[in-house]
Amino acid sequence: MSQTQETTTPTVTLNNGVEIPQIGFGVFQVPPDETQRIVEDALEAGYRHIDTAAAYRNEAGVGAAIAASGIARDEIFITTKLRNGEQGNAHEAFQNSRKALGVDFVDLYLIHWPVPSQGLFVEAWKAMEKLYANSVVRAIGVSNFLGEHLDALLQDANVVPAVNQFEIHPTFQQKELAAKCRALGIAVEAYSPLGQGADLNAAAVKSLAAKYGATPAQIVLAWHVASGIIAIPKSSTTSRMRENADAAAITLTPEDLAAITQLESGARIGSDPAIASHSQL
Repeated sequence: MSQTQETTTPTVTLNNGVEIPQIGFGVFQVPPDETQRIVEDALEAGYRHIDTAAAYRNEAGVGAAIAASGIARDEIFITTKLRNGEQGNAHEAFQNSRKALGVDFVDLYLIHWPVPSQGLFVEAWKAMEKLYANSVVRAIGVSNFLGEHLDALLQDANVVPAVNQFEIHPTFQQKELAAKCRALGIAVEAYSPLGQGADLNAAAVKSLAAKYGATPAQIVLAWHVASGIIAIPKSSTTSRMRENADAAAITLTPEDLAAITQLESGARIGSDPAIASHSQL
C-alpha cells in the first residue's frame, strides 16, 4: 500500500475515556468482493475509523484491508454491529465478527437495531456487558435506539452505552433524541450523514460550498463536526474520500451553522426503529 496522507480528524472522547475519530468511513452496501480495495483506499486517504456490521457481510474485507495496510492495529478504530436475528446469541455472534475481522479486539460493538417486537435487546446488552468486562471490546453501544428503547435498556444496564448511532443529516436531525443521548452521556453518531446525497442539493449548502471553496459534502460534514456529532460518510471514489476526510478543517460561523440547521424537514430516509423488525440473517 502507498503512503497514507496525514489526517487531522478530531476525536470525541466516549463516556469510558476511549477516543473515537469524529469522521469515519462507512461500508454499508459495499459489496464484499470490493470491500478490501475500497477500505484500503480509505485508509490511504487518512481514515482511521472504519464502520462495518455483520449484516453488511463485508467484515472479512475490512479485516483484510487493515491487515494489508501495515498500519498498527491500535491506530485504527473498528466498529461492527450485532445482527438483529442474533440478539439472543450475542456472544457467539461477536466471536464470529471478530474472527471475520481477524482482530483480537473490536473498538466499538453496537446493537444494530432495537427490534422491540423481539424483546431481546436487554438480553443482548447483558451479553455485550460481559464482552466489555472481558476487554475484547473497548466500548459498547447501540444503533437506531429511540428514547423509549434507551429508557428500557437503562433500567437493567450496568454499563451506559458509549454511543447511539442513528440517522442524522440536515433535513432529519432528531434533535430531541440527540439531546437525550447527550444528557445521558451517550455520544451521538450519524449514519447517512449526507442524507444519502439528497441534502447536498440544498441552496444553503451550495451557497456555503461556494463561500468556502469546498464541496457540499464537506460543508455538511463540517456542520456535523461543529455539532459534536460523529459521522461516517461513505464513498467509493478516492478523491471524494479525501475531500470528506478533510472536512473537519473547515470552520463554519454560527450563522453558517444556523443556515444548515434550518434545513430540518422531519423526513426520515431509513426505517423507523419503532417498528423495524428485519432479521438481517
